[in-house]
Amino acid sequence: MKIIQLSLFLENKPGQLLRICQILAQAQLNLVTLCLADTQQFGILRLILRDWQKAKELLEAHGFVATTTEVVAIEVEDRPGGMARILEILAERQINIEYLYAFTFKRGDKAVVVFRFDRPDEAIAALQQSGQNVLGPVEIYGDAA
Repeated sequence: MKIIQLSLFLENKPGQLLRICQILAQAQLNLVTLCLADTQQFGILRLILRDWQKAKELLEAHGFVATTTEVVAIEVEDRPGGMARILEILAERQINIEYLYAFTFKRGDKAVVVFRFDRPDEAIAALQQSGQNVLGPVEIYGDAA
């Protein structure tokens, strides 16, 4: 199951992330997770939130350029070798990971990691066939999205 992630390019200067968080907070839009990567010139902010359509429209209305990307959230055993097992499944199928980041919460004894794959449908099928739990909106947002 794929979930939608918003990506925004930000100038690499103080206050940019704050501005986005304030805009979302004023609209009562809650972040599920986020990741910020930087270069010298700009940052790439990746957000997952339940009402991503509303967030996208709102951020664009405030002058931000927001794009959507399909990502996959996977439970990973929180033990030595847990991530290696996931990577073995993907490597066997020659599925490339473009980037990944971890959630800030755990599900029991498992961590949750968000992946961006070059072939997400194949990655989902391979992981599910190998008994891995691919999370959907119900697990991510806590209710039907």
